[in-house]
Amino acid sequence: MAEGSCPSPIRTAAILLARYQVKSLRRLFEEFERDILLPLLLGEIALHNIGALENSGEANVSIDGDRFAAVMRPCNAYSIAAATGLPRETVRRKIVRLVELGWITRRGNGHLFLTPRAIEHFGGLLGSRDLPELLDTADRIRKRMQD
Repeated sequence: MAEGSCPSPIRTAAILLARYQVKSLRRLFEEFERDILLPLLLGEIALHNIGALENSGEANVSIDGDRFAAVMRPCNAYSIAAATGLPRETVRRKIVRLVELGWITRRGNGHLFLTPRAIEHFGGLLGSRDLPELLDTADRIRKRMQD
């Protein structure tokens, strides 16, 4: 076999991971009205909000409005713009759309929170489709790396 004709395990792993990522991006693109910035911003808001639960010991808090929001760490358009590197005006426009879609809520002070509807919807998708696909991809990569 000629040198370079057999892909290295790292290259194979990169291809498998890229295939998973592109498939996932295509789904997000369609689920968010073909606007790829919407899931990016929703994800950043989610990470800000839920990040407070990681070390709080309150990971099993029920999703019941005020109690839920009380344990969530708020964020605002400025912090999301800083986290993503997007212009604040772009972030503000996209936040308006996420509020219209019912995925986030904005309090009077500008604090942004995921809605229970968003957590149920996307948490369900993660568990039913995305996580199993990611784990399958990781298993395939692990097997290729051992060869």
